[in-house]
Amino acid sequence: MTNLPKCPTCSSEYTYEDGDMFVCPECAFEWPIAAAENAATDIIVRDAFGNELKAGDSITVIKDLKIKGSSSVVKTGVKIKIIRLVAGDHDIDCKIDGVGAMQLKSEFVKKA
Repeated sequence: MTNLPKCPTCSSEYTYEDGDMFVCPECAFEWPIAAAENAATDIIVRDAFGNELKAGDSITVIKDLKIKGSSSVVKTGVKIKIIRLVAGDHDIDCKIDGVGAMQLKSEFVKKA
């Protein structure tokens, strides 16, 4: 049996292959098999102070961040427990209590 990757959205280990896609039966998230081969392990992300971040780390916000399309703000000092690293401009994927799922730039956080 092959080792299938965990779901990048909910971390479920019950994923399965469907053609050229991986599928998570718990949250119904689908992602291409090719994307799993170029996993986030190749990405090197550093926080505002130069510390290397890894998937699953805890971080702290170091600047008030306005939420686009909302009047809400993520305040300085908010601790985020589990992060996921992604490629792109906003290189941290996380879930913030009271706000929800969000993508952040690593230059506005520090490793906790």
